[in-house]
Amino acid sequence: MTTYTAINLIARPGAGPVGPELFEVVSKQMPSVGEGQFLVKQNHMSLDPAMFGWMSPDTESYIPPVELGTVMRSSGVGEIVESKHPDFQVGERVMGMMGWQEYLLSDGVGLNKVTAPLPDEAILSVFALPGLTATQGLYSIGKPQKGETIVVSGAAGSVGSIVGQLAKADGLTVIGVVGSDEKADWIVNELGFDGAVNYKKHDLAEKLTELTPNGIDVYFENTGGPIQHHVFARMNAHGRIAVCGLIADYPKAEPDLAPNWIPIIKKRLTIQGFTMPDHFGEVPALLAKLTPYVMKGQIKHRAHVLNGLESAMTGLNLFFTGQNKGKLIVKL
Repeated sequence: MTTYTAINLIARPGAGPVGPELFEVVSKQMPSVGEGQFLVKQNHMSLDPAMFGWMSPDTESYIPPVELGTVMRSSGVGEIVESKHPDFQVGERVMGMMGWQEYLLSDGVGLNKVTAPLPDEAILSVFALPGLTATQGLYSIGKPQKGETIVVSGAAGSVGSIVGQLAKADGLTVIGVVGSDEKADWIVNELGFDGAVNYKKHDLAEKLTELTPNGIDVYFENTGGPIQHHVFARMNAHGRIAVCGLIADYPKAEPDLAPNWIPIIKKRLTIQGFTMPDHFGEVPALLAKLTPYVMKGQIKHRAHVLNGLESAMTGLNLFFTGQNKGKLIVKL
C-alpha cells in the first residue's frame, strides 16, 4: 500500500446539521518512518460532541480550532505496524489524538499505550475521553457525597452514563435525563440509576419533583436545553454544577438564555465549566481513580459503531437527534 485515506476540514459549520460539504476526502502518500518514529494503523475512531467546537472559528475557546485544509481532529485507538522508536514496538496498541485518517506517523507525544486486555470499543467507551471526562468532572467539581442526589443530563451518552454509574457506586441517588423510553429503561434497569426523566414526554418540573424529593445536590450538565432551568430551580444550598457540554445549543445561531443568577447567591452554588485539555497531565491519576470501578464490574457501557471513515461526516449529527445509543465510534 502506497497511499491512505484522510478527511480534511475545509469549511466552518453554520447553524444546524453538519454534512460532507464541510469536508474533503483525500488520498495521502504513506509516510516513511524515521528514527524515533512509528506508524500507527488506526482501527477505531471516536466521535465526540466537542468536535462541533473544534470545527468552529472561535479562537477564544479552550483549544485552537482545526485549521481549514488539515485533517479533522479526533481521538482513536490503533496498532503500531512499523517502528523505529525504542519505546514503541510493532503490534502494540496506542490511543490518543489521531485525526480522521487511516494512518498516523508519530514520535509518541500525545499517545499512550493500551495495556488493558479489552477490545478497542471498550477502550474508547470507558478509558478514553468519556471516562476521563466523567471522572474529572464528577470528582473535581461535583465532589459527590454518599446520600446526596445527583442529576445527570445526557445520561445515556458516553460521559453521562459513566458519571451516573460512578455516583451510584459511591452511594448517591442518581437521576438521569434522557430522550427516549428505551434510554430510560437502559439507564435504570441496566446501569442502576434510581430514576429517569424523558425530556421529550414528561412534564419536567413535575417529574423532577417526584424523583428528587430532597432536592438536588450535584448536577452534571451535558446538554443544556429546558431541563437546565428545572434542575437549577431544585438545587440545594451549596450545590455543585459541573458544566461539561451544551449539545442542545451547539446547532443554534443564538444559544438559549441561562437561568437567573440570583439563586447562585441565595444558595451559594458552585458552577464550573471544564474541558479535558486542561487536565491531560492528570490522565494517569484519573485512570487510577476510574480503573477500580471498572475492575469491580461497576461500569457498563455500550457502543454505537459506524462503519467506514467517511461515515464520520454525517455521523456527527446523531448527537443532535439523540439517535446514537452509547459511545459513538467509527470502525475503520
